[in-house]
Amino acid sequence: MPNNPALVGHGMTALAKGPGPGTWSLAPAKKIFSAVGDVALVPEKWLDAVTGLSGSGPAYVYQMIEALTDGGVKVGLPKSLAARLALQTVLGAALTVKLTGKEPAELRSMVTSPGGTTIEGLNVLGKKGFNRAIKEAIAAAARKSKILSRQWAA
Repeated sequence: MPNNPALVGHGMTALAKGPGPGTWSLAPAKKIFSAVGDVALVPEKWLDAVTGLSGSGPAYVYQMIEALTDGGVKVGLPKSLAARLALQTVLGAALTVKLTGKEPAELRSMVTSPGGTTIEGLNVLGKKGFNRAIKEAIAAAARKSKILSRQWAA
């Protein structure tokens, strides 16, 4: 199942070999989907979880970009500048994780000064349940995927 960043060559596709017998290989499918991003080979039992995280995940990131933009507008920035700042911030943060190989928690701590602006914002996110909301969204999407896959199989 590819996600929609595949539209720009940065998708994430998870492939699973079906449960049936056979000696066919996932190599041709992996080659095809590698043309539009990264590919992970996973057990079929993980596909609903993958759907909840990676299939639905881009929508969560898009919503975060919208929220960052709206937050910038709320504090006085023109929408076009706020949108540009939000987009580049998310892109830059994602690339920093990918290119440095550092864990997100380590990178987050690098920009979080005690008593500074970032910790102030992170405290609000914590109080509002940001991490919990994301985890629950992934779980809900995975549950729905399981329901839909059962309906499809019937």
